[in-house]
Amino acid sequence: MNAAARRLFGEGFRAFFLAAGLFAIASLGLWEVWLVLTALGRPAPGWPSDPVTWHAHEMVFGYPAAALGGFFLTAVPNWTGARAARHGFIATAIGLWLAGRVAVALSGTVSPGWVALADLAFVPLLAAKIATQLIRRPKPQNLMFLALLALIWGSNLLIHLDWLGLTGGTAERGLRAGLLAHATLIAVLGGRIVPAFTRNALHRAGHDGDLPVSSRPAEVAGIAGPILLTLSLLAAAPAALSAALALIAGAAQIWRLAGWRSRRILGQPILWSLHAAFAMLGLGYLALGLSMAGLGSATAALHLLGIGAVGGMTIAVMSRATLGHTGRPLRAPRPVAIAYGLVLLAAGVRFAASAVPALHDAGVLIAGAAWTLAFVLYTIALWPAFWGPRADAQPAE
Repeated sequence: MNAAARRLFGEGFRAFFLAAGLFAIASLGLWEVWLVLTALGRPAPGWPSDPVTWHAHEMVFGYPAAALGGFFLTAVPNWTGARAARHGFIATAIGLWLAGRVAVALSGTVSPGWVALADLAFVPLLAAKIATQLIRRPKPQNLMFLALLALIWGSNLLIHLDWLGLTGGTAERGLRAGLLAHATLIAVLGGRIVPAFTRNALHRAGHDGDLPVSSRPAEVAGIAGPILLTLSLLAAAPAALSAALALIAGAAQIWRLAGWRSRRILGQPILWSLHAAFAMLGLGYLALGLSMAGLGSATAALHLLGIGAVGGMTIAVMSRATLGHTGRPLRAPRPVAIAYGLVLLAAGVRFAASAVPALHDAGVLIAGAAWTLAFVLYTIALWPAFWGPRADAQPAE
């Protein structure tokens, strides 16, 4: 293994954040090709599985899993002082994640049992690893991430049980619950890092007043609401209950964000990207709650959560962590800053495409193109950081 490869597999964020970027490009690129060929009335050659199901599953369980792998394998050792994962573990974990992607793509020709085995293997491995690290300092606020990973895994299990023919109609519920489980992670993690990073940046700039503040009731509602909403979907609770929980979750995120002094960081893409993604989280929950009450499109709301909240927060956190942990200044390179805006554009256009039927076909293609270009810019701009040595400009936060 040469020096660059050793670096790539030497730290979890390098391999997984690069994999997330490449997969975001490839998966949406293939989806765009299929949409265009379908619009032209030409079958997509060599695509053995249902493209719509594949796209939905991989945007909920494929891309975010790589982002989570890189985040937890990097953050948990910093939280606990535990030894970080070594080259062999990171390579094995990446291999399992990739095996799941290949298996789902080939699900039309591979036994559903093998598809389930391949796709469900990664999250338990990741959870087991971080559990051994968290046990050194078993703080409840960190141990809850294991429960959230279990929610993600359980949601995916519902899909595979349906594909195996062991349950009836649980795949759609699993997809929605899986997306909401990832949104819950953002509500928890975002609620921790967005005000903290904002406060640190304002301190570095010499501002000691008008710093981010948090309201205890907003924090409780902002975490409990998303958790209960996800559980309500997994349990197939009445729509009225889920709608109420979604509206509570959305209002709580907006309430939390209102205290984080967003107006003071508008000139710093590395920060406003975090605030914008959190705003998308709140708006997505509100739109979902309204759709469950019969007002608006559920598909539009889910894409606002998936693209704007999950996509927006992951690209913001991945780029920031990569810069910080490779000793580079915590300033988003121009291509990365443009990528932040493109992800937000993709979320807005995709929302409009589902909310306004006349805009659907063009809107879906434009949103997919914006997402793909965003991750092309992200991957190219951070390529030297993923493969190269530390620049040692400053320590990571």
